[in-house]
Amino acid sequence: MTAATLAEVLPAARAGRRMVAGLVCLGWDDAQAYVEAAEAEGCAVILQAGPGARAAMPLPLWGRMLRHLADAATVPVVVHLDHGESVEECRAAIGEGFTSVMYDGSRDPPAANIADTARVAELAHRAGLSCEGEIGFVGYADGAASQGTDPAEAARFAAETGVDALAVSVGNVHLKEAGAVALDWPRLAAIAAGTEVPLVIHGGSGISAADRRRLARAGAVCKINIGTELRQAHGAALRRALAADPALFDRLAIARAIRPDIVAATRAVLRGLAAEATQPPREGDTT
Repeated sequence: MTAATLAEVLPAARAGRRMVAGLVCLGWDDAQAYVEAAEAEGCAVILQAGPGARAAMPLPLWGRMLRHLADAATVPVVVHLDHGESVEECRAAIGEGFTSVMYDGSRDPPAANIADTARVAELAHRAGLSCEGEIGFVGYADGAASQGTDPAEAARFAAETGVDALAVSVGNVHLKEAGAVALDWPRLAAIAAGTEVPLVIHGGSGISAADRRRLARAGAVCKINIGTELRQAHGAALRRALAADPALFDRLAIARAIRPDIVAATRAVLRGLAAEATQPPREGDTT
C-alpha cells in the first residue's frame, strides 16, 4: 500500500467514529514498531517527525526512512512533519518524501499565522500532499501556558488557509506525564460548529481513556497526537530488559528484546481511539 495523506485517512476516520494516531517517532525502532502495531490492528497511522527528532537526525533522513516504512506497509501510513517551524522547512519536507506537513504559527498573530499557513497549504496541495495548521497555542507541562483557541478565529483560519486538518487548544497540553487534563468541551463544540475541517488534538498522552472514546464518538476530532505515553512505555521496557539481563549491551539485541512491549503498548493506544461500536453518541456530544 502506498503512503497516504491526511486528506485520505481523516474523513474515513470521522465516518468510522475513530481517531487516527499521530505517533511521535524518535528513530527506526519505534517507527517500525508503530507500523507493525497498526498493521496488527488494521488501522491507519501517522508517523510524525517533530522538532526534537529533526534536531537529532537530518530532515531528509526522516523523510526517506518513514516513507520507506509507509510504502511497504499493508495499512495507510501518513508521513508527517510535526510542528514545522518555517515555510521553508515545510517546503523542504515536501521534497523529501513527507506526505503531510504541519506549519505551526500558533505563537504568531492570527493574520500572520493565516498567511503563512495558507502558503504552506498551497505548496502541499500543489504537490498532492496535505497540510495541518494550528490556531490557539497548546502549551507544555511545566512550560509555556496554553492559550485556548477562539472559535471565531478557528472558523476564519480554516476558511482562509485551506488546511486539511486543524489543531486546536482546548485544555490539552504537550508532554503530560501523569494525570488527566480537563478538556474544555464547550469550547471544542463551538469550534466544531464553525468548520467541517477535521480537528486535531496535540498532547494526547494527557487525555484519559474515557475522554478519548468520547472524542471518537463525537466525530469532529479525527487525529490525536501521542508521544510521551509511548516514550514512557519504551523507557519502562528498556529498564526491564536491562534488569533482567545485566550482561545485555548490544543495541540491536536490546531493541529486539523490547520490541514486543512497544508493539503491545502501541496496539493498546490504537484500540483506545475508537468509540465503542455498541455505544451510540451520547446526548451533548456535538463536538
